[in-house]
Amino acid sequence: MARAGGFVIAAALAVPLGVLMGAYKPVEAFFEPFVSFARYLPASAFIPLLILWAGIGEAQKLAVIFIGSFFQLVLMIAVSVGNTRRDLVEAAYTLGALDAGIVKRVLLPSSAPEIAETLRMVLGWAWTYVIVAELIGASSGIGHMITDSQSLLATDQIIFGIIVIGLIGLVTDFAFKAFNRKLFPWAQIGR
Repeated sequence: MARAGGFVIAAALAVPLGVLMGAYKPVEAFFEPFVSFARYLPASAFIPLLILWAGIGEAQKLAVIFIGSFFQLVLMIAVSVGNTRRDLVEAAYTLGALDAGIVKRVLLPSSAPEIAETLRMVLGWAWTYVIVAELIGASSGIGHMITDSQSLLATDQIIFGIIVIGLIGLVTDFAFKAFNRKLFPWAQIGR
């Protein structure tokens, strides 16, 4: 549950902040230095601290996934929104749209397929973070099973765990791609 929860919380907070940063230069100027700094801090470096604060349960995994995903998402979404064609924005202003209307009717529809693709990519990274968290400090999960198998020299279980990780990642990636194709059919033109 923490695996999905950490990513969902990160996405729920990162998407609005990233959209605001991409749409409004003063918001970007305020948040970008902090987010850029935090983006370079490896999520795995926080694991010892999170074990002290949250223990070795689901809360620790959730926090690692959140830290590893949130800052990457914010910056990538801000870039996606900021890359909206200027002629579309200028045309909307010419037609009398206000700032909120520009965001709602131009920036979001234009950048939504790229935001969805960003979410898909970072979901893969989040999956990696949870495995790292389970390898280092957890009492359950695939990473924990791999660590236990290592101490028993059970290479077959280690290989099985690695294959399961890959299959779960592949299935979620294909599901996310299919959902994105269905949700944004216009983004598939030319691909």
